Amino acid sequence: MEDSRTSLGKAPCLTVLHSEWAKLALFDFLLQVHDRLDRYCCGFQPDFSEPCVQELLHEKCRNPAELFLVHILVRRSKPSHLVFIDNAGRPFHPEAKLNFRLLQGIDGFPRTAITILQSGCLQNLLLQSLHVDKEFWGSQGGYEGLKHWLNTIDRRGQALLQYIKEHNLTITEDSLD
Repeated sequence: MEDSRTSLGKAPCLTVLHSEWAKLALFDFLLQVHDRLDRYCCGFQPDFSEPCVQELLHEKCRNPAELFLVHILVRRSKPSHLVFIDNAGRPFHPEAKLNFRLLQGIDGFPRTAITILQSGCLQNLLLQSLHVDKEFWGSQGGYEGLKHWLNTIDRRGQALLQYIKEHNLTITEDSLD
């Protein structure tokens, strides 16, 4: 149900908006951050060099009781909203191995994000945002250094739109909470 709240039960767990989980899944999918929602790399066949294989975590995919989420926090001042930490994006993760498990359980995505993906403006908006941080911009080689990464995120956005269409997922109104 759009923006309904699901009690996570006992303290210290808090109530988080459903739209927050959708934003987190969208963010993690575009950047292929699997360490939060798919810590054990169950949603794709990882290379032997992946930490989840090296640390024998991938073996836990066989037993759902051993799976858990990590690196998910909320602010005390706004306990219905998630805080994204440990955002280790993977720009070189192959497109043939995109981790769609990150989207599992999400039944709708915020209209603004989907409109941006559909508009073709994502790269320009990312460039404007990244350019604000002059130190980061310079350390990455400016536009030329970021071009590959921006193209990768754009292609992942198109894959996400296709996934939404194929799974007949809803587009939700953005939360004002």
